[in-house]
Amino acid sequence: MSIFASNQYDVVVCGAGPAGLMAACTLGRLTAGARRILLLDKKEPWKEPIFCAEAVSTSRLSKLWPIDRAWVRQDLSGIYFTSPSRYKAEFYSKNCGLLLNRSLFHKSIADGCRDAGVECHYDALVKKLAPVESEGNISGWDITVSVGDEETVLRSTLVVDATGPGARLTHGIKCLEGIESGDTDLEPAIFAVAEGIEHSKEHIDLFFGGEFTTGYGWVFPRDGKEVNIGFVMGKDYKCEVSLRQKLIDFVKREYPAANIKAIYGGKIACGQSTKPLAKCGLFKAGDAASCVNPISRSGIVESLRCGKIVATAAVDWLNASRDSERKSIESKVLDSWMDAFGKGHLQISRGKKDFDKITDRQFDKAAYQLSKLPREKQTLFRIFFTVLWACPSLIWKMRSFLR
Repeated sequence: MSIFASNQYDVVVCGAGPAGLMAACTLGRLTAGARRILLLDKKEPWKEPIFCAEAVSTSRLSKLWPIDRAWVRQDLSGIYFTSPSRYKAEFYSKNCGLLLNRSLFHKSIADGCRDAGVECHYDALVKKLAPVESEGNISGWDITVSVGDEETVLRSTLVVDATGPGARLTHGIKCLEGIESGDTDLEPAIFAVAEGIEHSKEHIDLFFGGEFTTGYGWVFPRDGKEVNIGFVMGKDYKCEVSLRQKLIDFVKREYPAANIKAIYGGKIACGQSTKPLAKCGLFKAGDAASCVNPISRSGIVESLRCGKIVATAAVDWLNASRDSERKSIESKVLDSWMDAFGKGHLQISRGKKDFDKITDRQFDKAAYQLSKLPREKQTLFRIFFTVLWACPSLIWKMRSFLR
């Protein structure tokens, strides 16, 4: 007997990360039970380790989802920018950010989906998408879903792909040429949950320098005892040793008393795509659409906002009566994202390659100068330009980014 309430849906959302959860919840609320909305994921989004450092801006998050202290691990009041020689510049701003318990946070939005009338299944693996053609046009999508040992084919008028980095679900589908993502915007990342590392409970510590190969390292507090410690490497990183061993060596060298409890790794999106976010009734959201800050690689709030944008457009799409209207709606989804975050991300992308050329000596020089200043003078603006001033040749190269 099938676990699904129907074999025909108006929208199927594939993936229950921040983008998929927000898209499904927004769809449910906007349609108020008038449409069949289905949310699928291969696992319950609150029962698995979250491959993320879990930090968000308080102000940005509060505009998208009401903050519940039950899923806040810690308030953040600043960032340490640490150079290769371990000079520290400090950006301080009281209660500027939050560290989330992502599992509980996801559960909160999942409960919102259920309350909005969305049918949710967190044991269903989406294996394949296939367009349904009618008179030369795409009239819907067949979705092959695996639950346990059984496969079921569901049909949906519209699909939201929120399956995460790489968006492999859409690979090789001819009608989606120009929208599909490849693996070129993925970077290797690894982190450990560890104890015995001295740290500030209210600060993120970011490490820069050549050992991170156009990426950066971090220590994020969790509960006052544990930390999330790891790094992301540039997409062109060549493994001399495994990332796992590199992380173990880094922890042992920097924090000899540390106890590593668990290690997790994977690939994360690292850039801002300019490809369309919707075509032929297929909408993409979050990491699947490469809607990620190219330097910080942050994506939680970005995914929530993208999921909301996509869901709002999807409702308009479903209510449209002509194919020309639907195509117009699809074409404007990317514009909406660009107005929200995308334009800023593209500016950052233009400066990223040059930023990655800053040498260890130049990072040390800038961090040393900043560390001598009073805390209140170490603003993000001053930190950024002190780093540039330590490497004056980059100011000209980064002129397009600075505009």
